[in-house]
Formats: sequence, C-alpha cells, structure tokens
Amino acid sequence: MSLVNLIHSVATGPWHRRAILTPVGLLFAVGYLLVPVFAALHTDATLGLPRLLPRGLGMAIGLPFLAAGVALHAWCDVLFARAKGTGIPFNPPRGVVTVGPYAWVRNPMLIAGFAGLLGVGFILGSVSLVLVWTPVFVVLNVIELKLVEEPELDRRLGISYSEYKRHVPMFLPRAPRRS
Repeated sequence: MSLVNLIHSVATGPWHRRAILTPVGLLFAVGYLLVPVFAALHTDATLGLPRLLPRGLGMAIGLPFLAAGVALHAWCDVLFARAKGTGIPFNPPRGVVTVGPYAWVRNPMLIAGFAGLLGVGFILGSVSLVLVWTPVFVVLNVIELKLVEEPELDRRLGISYSEYKRHVPMFLPRAPRRS
C-alpha cells in the first residue's frame, strides 16, 4: 500500500482509527522537526563550527522567527480545529480551509516550521541548522508535498482542492483574489 493510499484510508476511515493515529502522527511531526536540530548540533560539534552570530544578535534575530513560526502554527491549528480537523494528515478537516493564512498560501504550517527551525538555528548559533539542515528540511518537505500530500488531497477533496491549488501558491504568499 502506498503512503498516499494509507493516509487516504485513515483520513477517510472510521473516527476511532483517526483518533488512535492522530497522537502517533503528532509524535512523528514533533520528532521530524527535532531531527534537523539534533543533526545540526552534531554537525556543528563534529566539524568544530563556530557560532553563526554572537549570542545576543542570534537571539535578537532568532526569537522573532521562532515566535512568528509558533504564532502562525497556532493560528493554523485553530482554523483546522474550527473545521473539525487537525494538522495531522490522519485527521484533517473534511474540506479545504481557505481562510486566514490559507487564503494567501497553501502550506502555512510548513512555513511556520521553517521559520521556527531558522529561529532555533539563530538562537543556538548553529551554522549548519541555518545554512544546511533547514534548507534540507525545506527540500524534503516540498518533495513530500508533491509526492504524498497533494495527491492525497486531490483524491480526497477533488475539484475544490484542485481549484484552490490553482489559485493559491504553495509557499510564496500572494494576496487573495477578490471574488
């Protein structure tokens, strides 16, 4: 069974299956965000890399990135909860969410994750988290979106998602079109 079929079968399956697998998906998502952080700390230590910036400057740059990422993700979580779903692919909203940041960009939760990783990278002063591991994380997520998430959304949501995808960019925000 392909990953697209697995996610689709759980997302459209019985509630009890979604309820059981949602915490598993959440643990996976948190772990997935922590992998680049620990990989970067290991990389920096192994290669003996210096701090990216002085501590105070790193904090001054990193905290706004981290705060923006957390705030954006929380906003998305609230919108998904109002739509009776979560950001975990096993228990998504039943329809396309097109309000708030979703009116501007299709993947604001991932943008939040990218911003958070950059923020942590600057706060930790990690050269490899800012310049290597976060870009690798972005590339891997784009590949996953194209190969797994978008095909599943097309399959589950049909024309409404196809239309949304046609009008709203993946990552680079664009002002919503007026109806």
